[in-house]
Amino acid sequence: MSVVLKSLERAVLALGWIARACVLVLVLLVACNVLLRYVFSWSPVGLQELEWHLISPIALLGMAYAVHHRADVRVDFLHERMSRRAQALVDLLGAMLTLGVGALIAWLSWPYVMQSYAMGEGSPDPGGLPYRYGLKAFLVLGFAALALQGLLDAVRTVMRLAQERAPA
Repeated sequence: MSVVLKSLERAVLALGWIARACVLVLVLLVACNVLLRYVFSWSPVGLQELEWHLISPIALLGMAYAVHHRADVRVDFLHERMSRRAQALVDLLGAMLTLGVGALIAWLSWPYVMQSYAMGEGSPDPGGLPYRYGLKAFLVLGFAALALQGLLDAVRTVMRLAQERAPA
């Protein structure tokens, strides 16, 4: 079981590293676009669109990565005052809600992405980027990763509860 959990965790972390790489690319791209605009008076539409295209993987892949590293919102001052068992039960509830919401949104996003793919949707702007469905696919991937992280957290919490109940 631990091997499966670790490999699934590595998948979430890999997606998080992709999000982090996109942040670096976005910073470099914005600097390049500013240089092109103000030094060369040239502002290609495709590069401008790529800026906001990079925000999708940053936000959507970064969600699961943030939850993995406990950068999500939790009322710690209340959580710390609870017993270990109550903390685990709250964590389990949060993990199950994360799993459910992530899976539901990933499921509901799939037809939206497939419709975009079927239409061959691209940018409506001249010189804009094609393959908008690739951008929209981050909805499915990001929320599926969030659901996976919720599942990982739920399994770990159940294992922690089982260890606490086991006789010493």
